[in-house]
Amino acid sequence: MSADQTRTPLYGERAIDEAELICFENPRPGRAYEVAITLPEFTCKCPFSGYPDFATLRLLYQPGPRVMELKAIKLYVNSYRDQSISHEEVTNRILDHFVAACEPVWMQLEADFNPRGNVHTVIRATHGTRQPC
Repeated sequence: MSADQTRTPLYGERAIDEAELICFENPRPGRAYEVAITLPEFTCKCPFSGYPDFATLRLLYQPGPRVMELKAIKLYVNSYRDQSISHEEVTNRILDHFVAACEPVWMQLEADFNPRGNVHTVIRATHGTRQPC
């Protein structure tokens, strides 16, 4: 690895900064099926205190014409680590971006934030109508 590859910003920071939600064609567009993805290391910052907020994101969706690529999701989600944003807004914003990227039949995003100050918050947002599988 050359010295240029390890300078600031580091290669991981560059990958996160350049992240795009990449999708591919649904291999089974006529079948109702679900994709479940868990992201246990989500972080953003509290817009009031500046302290970090930690959460587990649980994404469950029924693909429409496109399926989201996993590494792209990981990099996109990591882009929130330094953003000051409320639990409610970050959950809804991520869902909006995922929906715009892949046009799912149905999608649910749950953000289960770690307790802080004896308060535990779970935000759930959905899009579309869930089909039986």
